[in-house]
Amino acid sequence: MEAERDLYQQDYYAWITSQIALLRQGRSQEIDVAALAEELEAMGRRERNELVNRLIILIAHLLKWHYQPAHRTSSWRGSIVEQRVQIRRELRLSPSLKPFFVEAMQLAYPDALHIATTETGLPLSLFPKRCPYSQTQALDDDYWPNAPPTAA
Repeated sequence: MEAERDLYQQDYYAWITSQIALLRQGRSQEIDVAALAEELEAMGRRERNELVNRLIILIAHLLKWHYQPAHRTSSWRGSIVEQRVQIRRELRLSPSLKPFFVEAMQLAYPDALHIATTETGLPLSLFPKRCPYSQTQALDDDYWPNAPPTAA
C-alpha cells in the first residue's frame, strides 16, 4: 500500500495503470483507496468546471453578438455553435450535470462579462448585472440575440 502511495506521488500515470490493473484483477484490498477517492472527486470537479468553462465562452460570444451587431463575424458564430454542441454533448454524456446548469451559468457570467467587455471595449455599465440568457436560449441553435436588452 505504501508503494502505491509513493507511486501516486512520483509517477501519476504509472499509478493510474497500476490501479486499473488491480481493479481488473479483483485485488481491491491493494488499491490506494484514499488517493483513488481523491482522484474521483477531482474528476467530478473537472466535469463541472468543463461545463462552466464552455458556458463562459458561449455567454461571452452571445454578449458580443448581442452588443456589437456591426462587428458580428463567422468566427463568433462558429464559437457559439461549437460551444452549444459541446455543452449538449457534456449534458448527454453526464445527465446528472443538468441540475447544475443554471448555477453553472451564474458562475460563468462574471468571467464571460469580463471577456466581453475586454474584447469589445464597451463599458461594463452597458451590460446586465445578471446573465440575460435563459438555459433554453443558451442551448437553442435558433436563438441569436438581436437588440441589446436594457441593463439591469
